[in-house]
Amino acid sequence: MIPSRLARGHRPRPRPRGTGHAGGARGTGGPGRVLLGAAVAAVLATALAGCGDSGDLHSAGATPTAVGPTRLWPQLPPAATPAIDYGEADTETVKGVTAPGDDIHALDPVTVVRAEVAAHPDEYTGPHAAYAETARLLEDCGQPGARGRKCPVLRAYYRDLTGDGKADMVLGIRFPAHQLAVRVYTFLGHRLVQVMGTADSVVSVELAGRDVIIRSPSTLPGYEFRTVWSWDPHQNAMLAARDEILRVGPPAPATSPTPARSPSAPAQQASPSARQTSPAVPPAPPPAASTP
Repeated sequence: MIPSRLARGHRPRPRPRGTGHAGGARGTGGPGRVLLGAAVAAVLATALAGCGDSGDLHSAGATPTAVGPTRLWPQLPPAATPAIDYGEADTETVKGVTAPGDDIHALDPVTVVRAEVAAHPDEYTGPHAAYAETARLLEDCGQPGARGRKCPVLRAYYRDLTGDGKADMVLGIRFPAHQLAVRVYTFLGHRLVQVMGTADSVVSVELAGRDVIIRSPSTLPGYEFRTVWSWDPHQNAMLAARDEILRVGPPAPATSPTPARSPSAPAQQASPSARQTSPAVPPAPPPAASTP
């Protein structure tokens, strides 16, 4: 890329004085003025020569050639169905929970979670339920004292995530094995709908604009997973629009083994600082002079 002339500090050269006038041509004004003009021109030439840069354009080098993507194994037929159904666009209507005027602030978050537990007994209350402990701890949510310390339902947050101008509700539910379930609810057609549901070991959960950002630990030391959930109007659901792994830890310090000194190597002389810190030993007194 060639730098701009203005970026290089290019300025127009100074126009010589006395070469023109609005009323017509002017004389030089005598030998003294000629000598003065020659002296000024010499000074300007010397100053310009000392700058070392005429302001001309200089090449910044060859521009790298853009390389487009190369399709590998083009003979393979494209897949039509996914190998695994991740349920990334699954939504669910919450039965039996309403709010006047579809005001989501009027809902009790614990009531919403209890409705989920009632709708999925195989996950919460069955003999092989994975989240039976969470369902049992819901009993503490009705106890006095900050809703009960063991209540798995965390504080609800409200943000317009769907872009309809109305607030939606983001809930967090503590699951066994230090996992956190994140749910997003909104009203669609006067019905409360869960438009996002995921559970994972979580480092942090953030709201950024209309996105829900979940950071999860990775098995690689110093790395984290970062998943950004965004509203998709075609699916009427929050989709995992971006999923990436990021380096978050400091680089591993470079360690080099310290070579051991061989027994035959001569001892090194102590440094001046070491000599200064060691206790000073007074010099031995000179021997007494013998008397003839």
